[in-house]
Amino acid sequence: MAKNVGQGQEEEQQEIPLLTPYKMGNFHLSHRIALAPLTRQRSYNTIPQPHAALYYSQRTTKGGLLITEATGVSNTAQGYPDTPGIWTKEQVEAWKPIVDAVHAKGGIFFCQIWHVGRVSSKDFQPNGQPPISSTDKALSKDAIDVGHFIRTPPRRLRTDEIPQIITHFRLAARNAMEAGFDGVEIHGAHGYLIDQFLKDQANDRTDQYGGSVQNRCRFALEIVEAVADEIGADRVGIRLSPFSDYLECGDSNPNDLGVFMAESLNKYGVLYCHMIEPRMKKLWEKSDGLQSLLPMRKAFNGAFLVAGGYADREDGVSAVAGNRADLVVYGRVFLANPDLPKRFELNAPLNKYNRDTFYIPDPVIGYTDYPFLESPTG
Repeated sequence: MAKNVGQGQEEEQQEIPLLTPYKMGNFHLSHRIALAPLTRQRSYNTIPQPHAALYYSQRTTKGGLLITEATGVSNTAQGYPDTPGIWTKEQVEAWKPIVDAVHAKGGIFFCQIWHVGRVSSKDFQPNGQPPISSTDKALSKDAIDVGHFIRTPPRRLRTDEIPQIITHFRLAARNAMEAGFDGVEIHGAHGYLIDQFLKDQANDRTDQYGGSVQNRCRFALEIVEAVADEIGADRVGIRLSPFSDYLECGDSNPNDLGVFMAESLNKYGVLYCHMIEPRMKKLWEKSDGLQSLLPMRKAFNGAFLVAGGYADREDGVSAVAGNRADLVVYGRVFLANPDLPKRFELNAPLNKYNRDTFYIPDPVIGYTDYPFLESPTG
């Protein structure tokens, strides 16, 4: 940085930590801002639609990381209308031009693979069967999630059925590679199937997948191992939310759960761990460290991504500058600001998001019509 020593003044451009390059495994990122996996419910009958190519490419920068909306691994994985899948040939073919659009602008694109577990109803299940879960405990009527659909009480997976679910994740990862994605993120957060095994509020099993933290993490880690074996650990990430109790899926000792998972993931050499901080709570500011992602950050050897409550440039800068994260994952603010990295670079005003249009089926409104600072080119 240039210094005008003769004048006793420094004339230097302040480096913005959030906008510095980062080498994530074999991927050379141009900045530390990632697009969060955001359910948009615009994939008709589980098939990604052509308008998704514009949506994702609008939010692509050269060397920027994007993570798809949660994408089902099988015909039992769905729990919401018009969310995408990646278990059929038709779905894979539909993803290809979307991936190509991101790659054409130099982006790095990961597919988040997902199973909702008990957060479903018979209307989304083959032959009207109950959804599957770690448990047969139903969600209460007070449980809130996208769409507010009535959820059918689940069926507890038998121990001998679990390998088939693991295979579904493996095959979904293989299909993601066929579609051209750079890697996959395993969705292990927010009260969905993997989280239903991880958390003791939901997991009441007495077999080798329940009870101790080691047993409750077994299902998640067997999925990680299968996916890493299939496509290479250097293309695998996982999203976890140890402190969340979303969809009645909390844990009595989230710190131990998170640290155990972080340490265990090292055995497989996965590329990144994407951890959620409870929205609007900066747990990393707690002086006692009892509710903090920092122990997990220290325990994990790969790239550490954080999300949850990051709504502006200052939050992200603080996380990276304080070495609490390697990348910061932005959701709603990135949804509303397709040129978010440029706005952060210029410290420009941000568009406000419209929550009413998050989940409507319109291919444009609330999807590809948020304005840029300047008209995009290319």
